[in-house]
Amino acid sequence: MKTEESSKKAGDGEEKPKTVKNTALDLQRMKLEKLMKNPEKPVVIPDRQKEKKTPHVPDFVRNVMGSSAGAGSGEFHVYRHLRRKEYARQKAIGEKGEKAAQDEAFQLKLLENQKQAEERTAKKRAKRLKKKKNLKKKKIENAKAGVKLTDPPSEDSSLEDSDREESVKDCDGSESNPVRSNPTDSEDNS
Repeated sequence: MKTEESSKKAGDGEEKPKTVKNTALDLQRMKLEKLMKNPEKPVVIPDRQKEKKTPHVPDFVRNVMGSSAGAGSGEFHVYRHLRRKEYARQKAIGEKGEKAAQDEAFQLKLLENQKQAEERTAKKRAKRLKKKKNLKKKKIENAKAGVKLTDPPSEDSSLEDSDREESVKDCDGSESNPVRSNPTDSEDNS
């Protein structure tokens, strides 16, 4: 931002106010402040730009000379005008087709992304359910063994579980029903 130095008038002892050049950020901030002064005032949001509608170019125009400069070449400007309109129409048709192709590609990409997201979610859901099922199975086994398990086993708790197995052996005096400490020790690992 540049500021312009105000010059003092010869007769007055007063100074002119400093003028500050506004940047795009300042202009945007000022517009937002103006909007926020009166929040009840409706905001006008402009509509999307509509497609250009070119007038229909007739297939055959009677009583108009062609592009050759011969007799009646005074009509050449009419020919040029029709040609210009036709080129504009062809360009609009091409742009419309290109836009349709891009929209179709975008929709396909969206569907593909959605399908991949659903596959990932299903895979994670299956993993969660399997873990939950194994935990329930382990709780049932532990209930039969007389050991209560409240939290799912973690890697840190594997040492504690091995100590617990030894203490169970010591209490009973025999190794009748050892407690499994690791979920990988279960029968089914698929």
